Amino acid sequence: MTVLVAGILGSPGVRTVTGMWQAAGLAGRVHWSRAHRFFSRAVWDPDAVGVALARAVVAGFVAPGGAVTVAVDDTLFHRYGKKVHGARYQHDGSARGRDGLGRGNNFVIAGIVVTVPFLVREICLPVLFRLHVPHHKGTSTGGTASKTTQARALVDLLTTALPGRRIHVVADALYRGPVWRDLPERATFTTRLASNAVLYGPQPAPTGRRGHPAWKGPRLGTAAEIAATVTWRRATVARYGNTDTVDIAVIDCLWWGSLHRTPVRLILVRDLDETKAYTIALITTARTDTGEEIVARYASRWPIEQTIKDGKELLGAGDPQSRLPQAVERTTPFILATLTILVLWYHHAGNATNDLASHRRRAPWYRHKRHVSIEDMLTAFRRARITATTPARAATAQINHEATARAATAA
Repeated sequence: MTVLVAGILGSPGVRTVTGMWQAAGLAGRVHWSRAHRFFSRAVWDPDAVGVALARAVVAGFVAPGGAVTVAVDDTLFHRYGKKVHGARYQHDGSARGRDGLGRGNNFVIAGIVVTVPFLVREICLPVLFRLHVPHHKGTSTGGTASKTTQARALVDLLTTALPGRRIHVVADALYRGPVWRDLPERATFTTRLASNAVLYGPQPAPTGRRGHPAWKGPRLGTAAEIAATVTWRRATVARYGNTDTVDIAVIDCLWWGSLHRTPVRLILVRDLDETKAYTIALITTARTDTGEEIVARYASRWPIEQTIKDGKELLGAGDPQSRLPQAVERTTPFILATLTILVLWYHHAGNATNDLASHRRRAPWYRHKRHVSIEDMLTAFRRARITATTPARAATAQINHEATARAATAA
């Protein structure tokens, strides 16, 4: 595992399995089938690796006892072979054209959103993954559980792995559904409300009359209908790296069609120049948090999109041409998890001040660069790997030094 991580981070080219092996310096020394067997047959648990990374991330970047924000999303890695396990035509957010479809392997990703001192923005560090395979068309067979169900399984793993921590889950509107009804008391879920979702008032108190007590209050309507009658207040919110002044409204209610009897809170946000009834409607199970906190929390979901982009473009996630089930389920998540390993390594061994000074010397026109990037971390890792003094190199250097000393004495 250590060798392959070094190969992924040290390779400037394609990160196929043999590419990792070559970048690790093992080509011609150990047969490359050993690397393939690590992904396709070796006995190890990706979830155990993810849980260990999650604990390291929280210990390194989250204050003691502080809440942990978990972002959930999915992405497609293009694969076209007929024998590739789990490769299907499915939604592709980057696809061009009317249908928005692509063929490949889709992974549900759970990452921890943290603020890192040497980065200019929040970053989402991916830790847990699930391969999502759609069912065969027109049937309920041949696939995996829904993306929402898989996301809930990942959240449950993190909740168990981080006892005593409050877990805030944020996801886009695709991940709404009944699986979030019975979250543990210290976990919350925040997402974007569907425009056609109908909300109801909280469950009324028992009347003492005969018959079953009411489970929901009067119909409040859709977000647009509520926005037309609600009382707005002016507020300042932090979102996407900016501090904005907006109109905000907070309503306690029930989302009967999705979360049933679970009490939720609706947060309506309207920009000052907005011409529609509202700009965005958020729904959350965190009923004790303020509207400003919920808006900032949902905005913190965006770093997972950048993490997926960095994983594909900088680390080559999706490059390996794996076909067997275990290899497909392990290889791409392993590369994405390497991004988390890289940030943890830089936190312990990197020197942002020196790296920034070096960057300014190479490119003096970047006068406003104040923070390192993922590319800078990769460069630092490769430089450290090249210049590291291993026992073999130390022994060679000592021999050369002694030979030079003897020659100087003889002269």
